[in-house]
Amino acid sequence: MNMLRPLNQAETSGKINLCGLSRDELRASLIENGVAEGKAKMRAQQLWHWIYNRGATSFDVMTNVSKDMQAMLDGKFEIRRPEVSLAQLSEDGTRKWLVRLDDGNEVEAVFIPEDDRGTLCVSSQVGCTLTCKFCHTGTQRMVRNLTAAEIVGQVMIARDALGEWPSPADGRLLSNIVLMGMGEPLYNFDNVKQAMKIVMDPEGISLSKRRITLSTSGVVPMMQRCGEEIGVNLAVSLHAVRNETRDAIMPINNKYPLEQLLTACANYHGVSNARRITFEYAMLKGVNDSLDDAKELVRLLKKYDIPAKVNLIPFNPWPGTAFECSDWDTIHAFSEYVFGAGISAPIRMPRGRDIMAACGQLKSASEKVRKADLLKAEAGNPPA
Repeated sequence: MNMLRPLNQAETSGKINLCGLSRDELRASLIENGVAEGKAKMRAQQLWHWIYNRGATSFDVMTNVSKDMQAMLDGKFEIRRPEVSLAQLSEDGTRKWLVRLDDGNEVEAVFIPEDDRGTLCVSSQVGCTLTCKFCHTGTQRMVRNLTAAEIVGQVMIARDALGEWPSPADGRLLSNIVLMGMGEPLYNFDNVKQAMKIVMDPEGISLSKRRITLSTSGVVPMMQRCGEEIGVNLAVSLHAVRNETRDAIMPINNKYPLEQLLTACANYHGVSNARRITFEYAMLKGVNDSLDDAKELVRLLKKYDIPAKVNLIPFNPWPGTAFECSDWDTIHAFSEYVFGAGISAPIRMPRGRDIMAACGQLKSASEKVRKADLLKAEAGNPPA
């Protein structure tokens, strides 16, 4: 493991942060701060290009903006990402950032490089309300939703680290985004939508909606809006094929049971064999991993006629969990049965275990370190 140097948190300036504003908000903010209405659209276009295509963090690099305008912008605005309080690099190339927000809360972002893509896992909330029993983030209290700026900021932090400014036309290292980090994205719909619209804008970061996947635990009423208003791919945290099992490990199933969830999947906007629903399925020993479970999974997907791919995820244990990972023979048998029924069921190999890449682990570890330092200080022993 390679531990990278933590960065200090910058104090906020009180200036308006342009990151995370929509195009209309950016233009309106310029007008409110003295830019002539007739020129505001052009100025907004310039700023958008510099922020999201060139990755600018200051106004003095904007060569097509006059010095007087640069000075005015610098007096009232800023271009700021969240701070990185800890960055880690795994032996397998996975990168993980602990991102500190202006209020001192922290979330995680993880970059996973593969041969044919590079995927950034983005968080949408500080903590989570869902308390899924096998999820480490579910043990952390829900604090608040992330703003659009804080969501987009995770993408910009990753591109900073990967050296991907200006935006490459092809050959991107960061080619895909998954909203699978901390939190339930559909419980923060408006901010997630605005952030993804910024990421997809063709004159900025310009990432296709087909390269963005939103993962939900099954917030059925918001799934249709997600398909129609954002248009990204959908992943569903399924993890069980019977209501009684899913009720026990995912409390949201008590509100939106499998029948409602699978109906919403079948009706998801744009779903087809070319744009399948991805079902995430953590393999939990003795809980959801039997051959009967595999048969019921196939039956349900065929009954609801859902074009689907099933990602089988070997459970990544964390301290205090009551669950174990299924045996490898069991996982392979499950996969083979589902594949044999004509449904793709790859086993998603764990990545970044040496840097605690399971969602929520790095945040918890950092909180324990800070708590230990605080206790040392209270006892009169300064932290190491």
